[in-house]
Amino acid sequence: MTITLRTGGSADAPLILGMLDSAVEWLVSQGRTRQWGTEPWSTNERAVELVHQITAAGTPYIAEVDGAPAATLTLSKAPGSYLEPADEPERYIHLFATDSRFRGLGAGAALLAHAAEETRRAGISLLRVDCYAGDDGKLVAYYENNGFTRTEPFTVGEDDWPGQVLARRVL
Repeated sequence: MTITLRTGGSADAPLILGMLDSAVEWLVSQGRTRQWGTEPWSTNERAVELVHQITAAGTPYIAEVDGAPAATLTLSKAPGSYLEPADEPERYIHLFATDSRFRGLGAGAALLAHAAEETRRAGISLLRVDCYAGDDGKLVAYYENNGFTRTEPFTVGEDDWPGQVLARRVL
């Protein structure tokens, strides 16, 4: 098995939506419906627009396993509007997802390592990400296992969706 990484672009939005749809399907099969809901992102007009906005404003990366697209993340200069930017230059991870067919093969970890290296290459020392912090906390633990440290918890929306910001120093 070979994992390769490539820089994507806004034209990869449908591919990224497909990976998000696969992740939602897997989460639903695990009974984890609060993280990203129960419906495919590709059928939600607002989610489709969000993916297009994020991929246009940032730099998408695609991990391929033996040539097949397996995981994605988009690196940008700031968090989403629901969080305050850091008080120093940063890079922020958005739209991090793995196609469920490739879960557990290391494509996601390879992308996180690449995001750290790209941040370092840009002369920036802070890499941040936020994620769902509910249920059993496995997603937060995944980021911690990949070199991130919890910084601040937050909630979003009327249903108080629980989130966690994590950071990694790369210089």
